[in-house]
Amino acid sequence: MMDGTILAAGLDIRELRLEVRFLKRDPGLVQEAATAEELFDTLARGPAQLVVLGTKLPDLPLEETIARIRQGPASGRVSVLVLIPVSEPIGTEGVVLGAGANAALRRPLDRFVLESWLAKLLDVPQRVQTRVPVHVQVVGTPRSAPNGHFYGLTRNLSVHGMLLASPVRIDSDDVDLEIDLPEPEGRVRVLGRVTRRAPDVGWPYIGYGIEFLFLPEAGQRAIERMVERERPMEAPRPQWAPGAIHSTVRREEWIYELTEPLRFEGGFLVEIRRAAREDWRAGSSSPFYVVQGQSATAALETARGFVREHG
Repeated sequence: MMDGTILAAGLDIRELRLEVRFLKRDPGLVQEAATAEELFDTLARGPAQLVVLGTKLPDLPLEETIARIRQGPASGRVSVLVLIPVSEPIGTEGVVLGAGANAALRRPLDRFVLESWLAKLLDVPQRVQTRVPVHVQVVGTPRSAPNGHFYGLTRNLSVHGMLLASPVRIDSDDVDLEIDLPEPEGRVRVLGRVTRRAPDVGWPYIGYGIEFLFLPEAGQRAIERMVERERPMEAPRPQWAPGAIHSTVRREEWIYELTEPLRFEGGFLVEIRRAAREDWRAGSSSPFYVVQGQSATAALETARGFVREHG
């Protein structure tokens, strides 16, 4: 199977060819699988660069089909685009993205939007090849919850996006990120969009594929320098200042520290720190999450509630 091949299943392939100009010019770029099992067999013989799925698969539910694509050793990194008929229930997009699709588009569609997404996703495998494993801290702030900051990790990084290991579920599409790159690169700020879940990131983190929507030029140059080195990099483990610890909470194998509430313009902030029980030393845990409240008492109660829910 040649590079750039699109494999389609569960939809009318003739309609897809008519909608997309570069498929009109070269209709052989897209191949059709009649069933999900045929799709898996074709991917096993030679991975396509992009899978386009509809909802008319006769043998498997759409969500299960996507999950099996992601689990396949030869197909786990293929791009997956789902085209959803207008008649499908609201929320179908979230289901397929949660299963591992890169994007979900609902009809009726502007053909320019469809062409743009096809071109973008055809480039994803090349992007993955130019990523490097960079295990450093990321501070994230979902745009839908501008006061909820979390401390995650990046598993890999490129100028186009990253694989994020988040300690909490992200319900926002767009996320403001601060990535602490190893010296001499320093901190990079970027606006990212969650495009898919990444189940290969193991517990206790939740994995997300992040596409960069806005990366300042200085940040782009810093990441490019890292990619050019073509070797894994890991920043030294940060040494956190002891700070003022208000209380300690034990939850199974984790120790959580809640800092004294800190006054700021909108109320009070409490930082939650976490360490494995066997590694814990008072005042040396890494930041994990930040919560706020109108009063010091409210901020502490919010922090305790977070630990009860996510600990």
